[in-house]
Amino acid sequence: MTDKLDQLDDQVAAAAFRRLVHHLRKRSDAQNVDLMGLAGFCRNCLGDWVEEASDMTKAEAREAVYGMPQSEWKTLHQKEATPEQLARMQESVKKNDALDAAHNDAPPVSGTPATA
Repeated sequence: MTDKLDQLDDQVAAAAFRRLVHHLRKRSDAQNVDLMGLAGFCRNCLGDWVEEASDMTKAEAREAVYGMPQSEWKTLHQKEATPEQLARMQESVKKNDALDAAHNDAPPVSGTPATA
């Protein structure tokens, strides 16, 4: 069975990614720690994935996601994480690790080794 995601045209996938990033820029109330706790990824992850798929530095890639330097976004929007938020995030990271180990089915980013 072919995965429909793998059949997406690159332009369609890029447009959907850009829409996600623009949505996250508008939703500065959605804290990274909460995104990590619920879904196991956040703006930093998106930036890191951009870095892996490009020749950008980590700072440049994260700025592409945040729409400004990450430090500026943090000053404007990031709140202090509560112990509960941090605990949810840690559990979610553990779940990511377990799922990655069990499935290891995420395709490598173009130009990067499968173990990256």
